[in-house]
Amino acid sequence: MKAGSNLEKVLAAGHFAVTGELGPPRGNNAEEVRHKAHYLKGIVDSVNITDNQTAVVRMASWAACKILIDEGLEPNYQMVCRDRNRIALMSDILGATALGIKNVLCLSGDHQRFGDHPEGKNVYDLDSVQLISIFKKMRDEGKFLNDKELDGAPGIFIGAAANPFADPFTWRAVRMGKKIAAGADFIQTQCIYNLPKFREFMKMAVDRGLHEKCAILAGITPLKSVGMAKYMAKFVPGMDVPEELVKRLQGVDKKAQGDEGIKIAIEMIQEIRETIPGVAGVHVMAIEWEHRAKEIVEGAGLLPRPVVD
Repeated sequence: MKAGSNLEKVLAAGHFAVTGELGPPRGNNAEEVRHKAHYLKGIVDSVNITDNQTAVVRMASWAACKILIDEGLEPNYQMVCRDRNRIALMSDILGATALGIKNVLCLSGDHQRFGDHPEGKNVYDLDSVQLISIFKKMRDEGKFLNDKELDGAPGIFIGAAANPFADPFTWRAVRMGKKIAAGADFIQTQCIYNLPKFREFMKMAVDRGLHEKCAILAGITPLKSVGMAKYMAKFVPGMDVPEELVKRLQGVDKKAQGDEGIKIAIEMIQEIRETIPGVAGVHVMAIEWEHRAKEIVEGAGLLPRPVVD
């Protein structure tokens, strides 16, 4: 049985969903989580809580999720395979659902060499596709991976990530299809800047009927500056930032580049929603810019958010 989460209900009702994202602090400052959460309440249907993103040590994702629940928001518990074996992953999802967490996002995780403890030993006992299938088995069959019965199955709405732009491009939809076949209920994509290429990706997905089996949410990250755009284009793997966007940001005053980035994000959401078939919503990743999330969502005409029972 699924969780009956707010995100699941919004999607089931046919609404265009909006999810957000929040990065936990590099310490145990719960007030920082509450402060960021304040900007997202009523703006998004659920909020991703990252799991030691970029392999940098942060407050545990499940703990930040619990803080969000206490603040009246619905979290999406990100879980990476980098740091835990199958025993710990299954244990953590049981604990998380016992605390009231209803959504999970299954990820492989950034390699530790990119983080602040590059000498750390990774685990990768499972990959993200295997993790999805295990959580589906626990939820739907009430069994652990070893087929032993669970004493209380975790009701969970299962999510996964997809990168429409990584090479080889022609295999991107196929890769996403494997996650959907494994049991993903919703997909959140990597940041989208190249709309023509994303349109092509979605056509491949729709041609395979993937949008009918799983809700696909398009990833939106506002560009704060020319420097950010150039960095993402050059150094972030699988990122496609067209030169025309860089030039557009260069064409405005340095202090206004952030505002222009917000305008670009709003325009992208509107175009995706109105012209690209198969997209069920957007995932707005305004990390460390949570205070501008409302500006983006409202500007795209997606407020107020629907209330579902």
